[in-house]
Amino acid sequence: MRFRFVFFAVCVSIAGCAATLQQPAQAAQPKLVVFITVDQLLPDYYDRWKHQLDGGLALLYREGAVFQNGYQDHAITETAPGHASTMSGRFPVHTGIASNSAGVADPSTILTGTIGQGASPHRFEGTTLTDWLLARDPSTRVLSVSRKDRGAILPIGKSKAQVFWFSPAWSGEGNGAFVTSSYYASELPRWVRDFNARRIPHSYAGKAWDLLLPASAYTEPDSVPVENLGRDFVFPHFAPEDSAAIGYLLPNYPWIDDVTLELALEGVNRMQLGAGGRTDMLAVSLSGMDGTGHAFGPDSREVHDHMLRLDRMLGRFLDSLFTLRGRGNIIVALTGDHGVAPFIDVSGKTKNPEATRVFIGPVVAQARQMISDGGGDTTAIRFGSGVLSLDRARLGNVNVDALVAAFADGAARIPGVLRVDRLSELARKDTVQDHIARRWLHMFRPGDDEAALVITLTPYSYWGAGTYATHGTPHDYDARVPIIFFGAPFSAGMHQQTVRVVDMAPTLARALGVTPLERLDGVALTAALR
Repeated sequence: MRFRFVFFAVCVSIAGCAATLQQPAQAAQPKLVVFITVDQLLPDYYDRWKHQLDGGLALLYREGAVFQNGYQDHAITETAPGHASTMSGRFPVHTGIASNSAGVADPSTILTGTIGQGASPHRFEGTTLTDWLLARDPSTRVLSVSRKDRGAILPIGKSKAQVFWFSPAWSGEGNGAFVTSSYYASELPRWVRDFNARRIPHSYAGKAWDLLLPASAYTEPDSVPVENLGRDFVFPHFAPEDSAAIGYLLPNYPWIDDVTLELALEGVNRMQLGAGGRTDMLAVSLSGMDGTGHAFGPDSREVHDHMLRLDRMLGRFLDSLFTLRGRGNIIVALTGDHGVAPFIDVSGKTKNPEATRVFIGPVVAQARQMISDGGGDTTAIRFGSGVLSLDRARLGNVNVDALVAAFADGAARIPGVLRVDRLSELARKDTVQDHIARRWLHMFRPGDDEAALVITLTPYSYWGAGTYATHGTPHDYDARVPIIFFGAPFSAGMHQQTVRVVDMAPTLARALGVTPLERLDGVALTAALR
């Protein structure tokens, strides 16, 4: 295991760091903590359409402690690193989860109840709020559900709880069902098998995703050919009639969020979460917005409609939880794992006329030629998510400094590249003012071959062809997310200060009266607490 616990650019002050370590204040214990992560949820969406919201999101914004300037304060704003930071209170440099590609795939595990490679938190380092609760009371019950494996696994870290995600291709009661992996269990529990046997995803076969409100309520055009690869980009969107096909394609529709919430509610009932004399944990990651956002972009009528549906889905879900366990016994926290950039040709070039598509292939080819000439293995370098990685043992006789310098020089000449940095250079920057330097340093430590070089694109530029709306940069449009706390320990109100997702776990720990098991990068947001 790599030793990652080096500290730089992670705390506002020494006093702020110490605040995460002090004994938390005692508080009345809630029965259930519900941590909701909405994949690709932009705070801008609430600002745009709040007059049309009257469900769960409206409730949380109206009666919760809302931080309007919340950020995933790291550079590779992808699903895996974002989810790993939610309940750990630590940046990717300390969780070990730096990208989707280095997320949860685990060839040593298999999917439970079906065939195929499984997933696990084997790369995750450290602990989460779940572990802190279990350390206080080993009888604490934990459930985590998501459409994505990384969305279900990473919020709770290494805890071997009940963790389930949606598998489009499943060989049990047909395709399109919730699964787990052999890391957690040798078979699915009875209640999940019963849920899958209901074949809820298949009930959407042949249904139409049409506008929730009259067309006049939407200001976005519904005739943008760049959306959805130029196919089916006008409402209504019809699901396939074939039940097998909809089981596979359900993640392309907002309904996947409804099904995920239904599984979560079933779990609360069957596992009796929040029904005992302890504090139980429910983590829910909703990935439907990510699918809609990638396909149609943040300027689309589809995202607008999905947001309205999400608001109503969460309203029904929270109402059900309040009925079951009592509103005063429940804490809710909500955030997002990352934002998204608009399509370049829709509004990207309006925001930045120089936005473009960046092709790094020729620079990579030149570097591999240098390695080949030095007798090395050309696969010893990898480039992805803006990061050049090296396997020095396979580089042969090539001069590493010359290789990296040549790569940096070639990349810097490409239109659309804003800056090329080594981590050692970034560590000397003013990381308070230079948010790009700070966010890269929250990903990797200087001297780590995982990041021999990092490249940041100009705002709203895309890597490669950019055929779908994407994310993953250190820019604010990819990093800004909502941060909301709701429940008895929190004071309702809007807060303008800049905060980070890593501040959520220490804030919840303070509210719950539990002690983190390690030093954190985040600090308790005392402004949220009563």
